[in-house]
Order: sequence, then structure tokens, then C-alpha cells
Amino acid sequence: MKLWDKGFSTDKKIDHFTVGNDRELDLILAKYDVIASKAHAKMLGKIGLLTKEETESLVRELDAIGDDITKGDFIIEDSFEDMHSKIEFLLTEKLGDTGKKIHTARSRNDQVLVAMHLYLKDELEEIKEQIITLFDLLLNLAEKYQSVLLPGYTHLQIAMPSSFGLWFSAYAESLVDDLYFINAAYKVADQNPLGSAAGYGSSFPIDRTFTTREMGFESLKYNVVAAQMGRGKVERATAFGISSIANTLSKMAMDICLYMSQNFDFISFPDELTTGSSIMPHKKNPDVFELIRAKCNKIQAVPNQLTLITNNLPSGYHRDLQLVKEVIVPALQEIKACLEMLSFSLKEVQVNTKILEDPKYDYLFSVDTLNELVQEGMPFRDAYKKMGREIQEGSFVPKRDIQHTHEGSLGNLCLKEIRKKMDQALS
Repeated sequence: MKLWDKGFSTDKKIDHFTVGNDRELDLILAKYDVIASKAHAKMLGKIGLLTKEETESLVRELDAIGDDITKGDFIIEDSFEDMHSKIEFLLTEKLGDTGKKIHTARSRNDQVLVAMHLYLKDELEEIKEQIITLFDLLLNLAEKYQSVLLPGYTHLQIAMPSSFGLWFSAYAESLVDDLYFINAAYKVADQNPLGSAAGYGSSFPIDRTFTTREMGFESLKYNVVAAQMGRGKVERATAFGISSIANTLSKMAMDICLYMSQNFDFISFPDELTTGSSIMPHKKNPDVFELIRAKCNKIQAVPNQLTLITNNLPSGYHRDLQLVKEVIVPALQEIKACLEMLSFSLKEVQVNTKILEDPKYDYLFSVDTLNELVQEGMPFRDAYKKMGREIQEGSFVPKRDIQHTHEGSLGNLCLKEIRKKMDQALS
């Protein structure tokens, strides 16, 4: 069954090519098509295009379909093009002519649009919760290990003292920036496009404000052409949000892979969180973190994929837009899995508390030793040259009792301020 069926069949090769993997993806989105269809049916009843009995029967059957979706009993057979055609078939099968009326004053285009908006809102809310979980864990770890020093690097060369408190809380505060992008994407998604029909509205006196309230949208996408042009745009906004998170997670995963290596030996994890080698019995491989790194790097390409699909399309609907689903839906599942696995694994991190006892890290303290000379009155350039000579001659004696007191330094992590910033972002 196809919603555009006019009584003649399409070549099977054409059908297979144009449908693609829509049926599989629509199993994820079907719940939201039911929510939108219920709001649409109630609106049709409100404006007199359905009787009270017709409205109630449609809502009742849509609830039943929704229950089947929740239980995993909803399937889309090959004889159906997508979730829309299957849901309308079920309504018609149960209600006869009343079921055929559900498509009044709407198009499959705005059905897809509104289902995607509802889906993205839910996904973004779930991602927010996962960000909070990881953020809280990172701040707790920062507080627990705030006094444990760690080498800081520039150009992958030993640079200056850092700390685990500084490292963990750096990624926590980076998540606040990521949340700003997620909030922006949510703002774009939280606009109701239903009622734009094929992109140019309807001659029926539909009540779009009613469906906006009924589905819990903050606002209405007023201009029907703008609503249609939102297809691809809302997915791209979401992609920028999750790619920002992916950037943070991939960088941290890379740090973890380095810090777990025997050459660094800064952190370790229990055996059950690592994997082994088929021939080297001593290996504890950071496969989880390597996969987080790779998956997140792949996610960072998603905004560009969506841009290339949509960037040269004129206004109005084009079948190209079907492909955005197969890009954004898997990417959302991937970023949620990465957030979950990073939180799950980091809870078991084991920190080496004696890293800087190794004399190879003595030069970490050259800047602090230099700064003490400046504070005693020596001009900075003279102190710099003095340190350079001592390091060259091998006579450098590091000042290890360092004092960093400014905001955001390893001696003043500002954890309460970072938490406040996150609270403000969430509000």
C-alpha cells in the first residue's frame, strides 16, 4: 500500500530503490507518527471534519497501534511503503471509511516532518540526561583526585604540571559548551510543522495552534514553506549538537588511550573493561575507548553529510530529503551509546597517584621555578635565560611545592562555578 497509489503498480526495481531502508527506520519513528496522528484527528474533530464518534474511534485505534509499537509488535511488511501507509491501512481495516479520513488536510511530507521533530525532541532530551550523568561523574572524579598531579603536554612534549582534578573538570566544562549546541538544536526542533501539508498549506480551515498545544511544542512553524524547508535543517541542527559532544568524547578517549599505555601509565581499568590479544598474553587493550574515538570521529562528519544532501536544493519538497533519516537516526544511536559507555567505564578508572616521582618529569617545574625568581625581583627574561642554562648544564633543581591560585588553575578548580554554569545551561 502506498499513500500516493492511483491504481497502477510501480516497477519493483524502482520501488526497492526509492523506498530504501525507510521501513527499518520508520519502526523507530512510528511512535511519533501515532502521536501526531492523534493530535491531527482531534483537530479534525474540533473543526467539524470528523464527528465526535469518528474522532474517538480514531484516537482509540491509534492508541492501540501505539501500544503495539511499544511492545515491539508493530511491523511494516514489504507490501507497505512506510509507517504512514501501514498505520492508515490498520485504521481503515478496523474503522472502514473513518480510517480513510485520517489523511484529510495533511501530506506525507508534513507527517514525516512532525514525526522527526517529535523524535528529535525526545532524543535530545535523552542526550541531555546522559550529558548530566557524565558531567556529574567527571566533577566527582575531579574533586576526588584534585590534588594528584599529572604531567601537562604541549606538542606531546612534557610542558607544565597539571592534575587529575584539572583534567577531569576540563572535560566536564567542555560538556557545558556541548549542551549549548544541544539546546539550540532543541529550540529548532520545538516548532510544530504539522499543517504545512505538501509545503503550501491547505484549503481546509485547520487549527495549527491546537495541534501545537496538543503535541507539546513550544511554538508553531508559521510559514508553511518555511516549515517544509525545515526538513533537513532540523536534522542538521541536531547533527551540529551531537558532533560537538563527539568532539569532546573523542578527545577524552584519545587521552585515555595514551594514559593507559605502559609508556605513560597514568591510569588503568579493571580487566573486565579491557580486551586481550590473541597472541600476546600481557596485553590490556583499550578497545572501548578506541571505538568511542572512532565512532565519535565518524559522528563529526554527519553535519557535512547532511549539508551535502541538502545544500543546493530549492524550496519545496524533493526526494533527496528522504536520505537525511538514514544519516541522523543511526548517528543519534551512536552518540548515546558512546556517552553511556564512557560513563560506565570511567566509574572504574584507577589513577596512578605517584606519576611525578619519576625524575623524567622534573622539567615540568621549570616554569614555576622561573616564576619564583621573578617574584623575588629578577626580570623575567633574565630568569628565563638562567633556567635555560641550568637545564642545559644539568644543574636544574625543580621547585616542587608549587602554588597555583588563580581561577581555573590546578590549585583553584572552581568546581562549584562549573556546576553553576551547567545548572544555568540546563535551565
